[in-house]
Amino acid sequence: MTLPPLSAEPPRPIVDTRRYVLPLLLAYPVLAIAGDVTHRQIFPLIALLLLATALMLPRLLMLRMGEWLAWLAILAALLLSSVFGFADLLLESVPILVSALLAIGFGRTLGTSEPLVARFIVALEGRERLAQPGVARYAHDITWSWTLLLAAQALLLAMLLLCAEHTGVLARLGFTSPLPVSDRWAAMWLHVGGYLVLAVAFALEYGYRRWRLRHLSHPGLHDMLLKLMLQWPQLMHGKEASPR
Repeated sequence: MTLPPLSAEPPRPIVDTRRYVLPLLLAYPVLAIAGDVTHRQIFPLIALLLLATALMLPRLLMLRMGEWLAWLAILAALLLSSVFGFADLLLESVPILVSALLAIGFGRTLGTSEPLVARFIVALEGRERLAQPGVARYAHDITWSWTLLLAAQALLLAMLLLCAEHTGVLARLGFTSPLPVSDRWAAMWLHVGGYLVLAVAFALEYGYRRWRLRHLSHPGLHDMLLKLMLQWPQLMHGKEASPR
């Protein structure tokens, strides 16, 4: 009988991180708004740390030294930004970055043989669904729609960050905003409104899909969201995702 090498480590159990990630993500907008209301740097600092932790949590739980060093580096950078009073500005830049990256993610697949929405369809319903009449064209058109919506959202959020009446970037630099926007409304849209728009757009697109492709059967909304969350990283990186 051959014994395993002494250096071999027992496999670590796979942890379902969704139960931990969701509370972290839900706490993020609450802390962001608290920071805008109280103007205290501690709230955006914690919000950014929670967001970074939520994104890195699966790898952190694998106890990899590199991931923990990266997390500590992020913590040090956030503390430094708080010392110089920039933590809130970093926090307000997050929704812009999210919308811009998503717009790029959708847009860069338009020149490929399989736009991002087509990959969603393959992942959720199988490749044979994409071959049915009208489905591939629909996937291309909706990928274009998401690209334009997310790009417009990123531009709008950037405008709000620049032009907020007292807390915007222009005001901080001593310039008068050409389009002054209430600080409260700018903060609400940056941290809540923008995400609500995306949620509403997703629900409307789901309803439109069922109407336009009404000759086909469709998965339930809950099942579709669950599968998208599980396979989103592979889809964004262009890897083949198999339906479950």
